[in-house]
Amino acid sequence: MLETVGHKQRSKLIAIVLFLGGLLGMFFQPAWAQSTVQLTDQLLERGDDGVYLSATLDFALSPSLEDALSRGMPLTFVMQAEVMRERWYWYDKKVSGVDRYFRLTYQPLSRRWRLHVSSTPIQSIGLGVTLGNSYDSLADAMAVVQKINRWKVADTQVLQKDVKQRLDLRFRLDLSQLPQALQFGNQASSDWNVNFDQSFRLEELAK
Repeated sequence: MLETVGHKQRSKLIAIVLFLGGLLGMFFQPAWAQSTVQLTDQLLERGDDGVYLSATLDFALSPSLEDALSRGMPLTFVMQAEVMRERWYWYDKKVSGVDRYFRLTYQPLSRRWRLHVSSTPIQSIGLGVTLGNSYDSLADAMAVVQKINRWKVADTQVLQKDVKQRLDLRFRLDLSQLPQALQFGNQASSDWNVNFDQSFRLEELAK
């Protein structure tokens, strides 16, 4: 009797190990599979009430990311825009900043893609007042993530004449939103390394 129970426990343990191994293997990919993000069609302009950015983030999701989405794992992308005042005598000073969060999920029952957009971090539960829309395809949902359409990145009052200022734009996949068991490994996996960083001069807009 004891031998039978021990055999069942070992079989259960082996099954769990094999399952976790397959799950982790889905997320670990070779270094050459890195995602590359490029900014195209960028336009930074000054309006009556602020500075607006329009552009397109050109990149494709890796097979591992698409596979993770299809298995029900949500992905969160973060876009940040910060106005920095350059100082030769000390660290550059952050003058203002705005964020945009995108939480993308797949709904197997309806076979549709759900995208929530918010200016504040989106939690896995209790989405609150975030703006959510459904799409027929992953490509349609990603087109919203990748298109920057007159995003107000700063108020006009932050612009100062004769002061060196720049706008730092960052975009990344937020790995901290993944289950803790997967966060460490994916930080070292280039297949999950979706990020972009570019700066724009603001002196001309301040005139």
